[in-house]
Amino acid sequence: MVQVTRTKLFHTYKSKILQLSDLEEEKLKSEDFLLDRDEKKQLDIYYAPFEYINPDAKVVIAGITPGLYQMRQSFEAIRDLKGASDEEALRAVKQRGSFSGPIRKNLVTMLDDLDLHHHLGIESSLDLFGSANHLVQNTAVLPYPVFYKGKNYNGSSPDMIRTELFRPYVEGVFAEEMAQLKDALILPMGVNVKRAVELLVDRGLLDQERVVSGFPHPSGGNGHRHRIFAENRDAMKRHIAEHFKRHPL
Repeated sequence: MVQVTRTKLFHTYKSKILQLSDLEEEKLKSEDFLLDRDEKKQLDIYYAPFEYINPDAKVVIAGITPGLYQMRQSFEAIRDLKGASDEEALRAVKQRGSFSGPIRKNLVTMLDDLDLHHHLGIESSLDLFGSANHLVQNTAVLPYPVFYKGKNYNGSSPDMIRTELFRPYVEGVFAEEMAQLKDALILPMGVNVKRAVELLVDRGLLDQERVVSGFPHPSGGNGHRHRIFAENRDAMKRHIAEHFKRHPL
């Protein structure tokens, strides 16, 4: 049976989340939730409960790392569902906090343009964040929130795949998550995520056929996303169609 939660850390941090008096930034980014730090590179990694693994996922949408907004959303979900089982609470975190905010609209527009929803048998890719949530694993190559100089880490500075602090998360936590979802199509969002995923392909930890190349990061701050998407649209559309011919629902 597929393990659907990585609960060791959640058991450690759940009570701390529930004991918080509020969810102000300084409470979230405190020593109580610090997982790793590189003082020289000014990088901090904090805990957030993004640990649910969906065993039925047919597609993986992979970002860089959860930001502060998603971190706060995840804590809110745990507090709202304090009487639920660990698996129920962690599943709710994934649904509520993953790619939330304005980024979701841009993401859905591009996914629908690639006809992903048709291959999944749903009306729109927006349903992946609601009624069709069972078909997707929303995740990040750095699964826990990373901050550089106190700000959301953007995946490029410092270089993600050359930073030693990140290695256990990219080649460990994320690679193990993808291994559990062995036939799911992987959509890396943006060039930095793509580079991290290709590193795993080069090391034999991922099958190249699963990885759709050329999908831009859907952030509104990515001024090149429309051009990059247009340049890669047809190739991505073919790749997705071919994948689902080999792995029909």
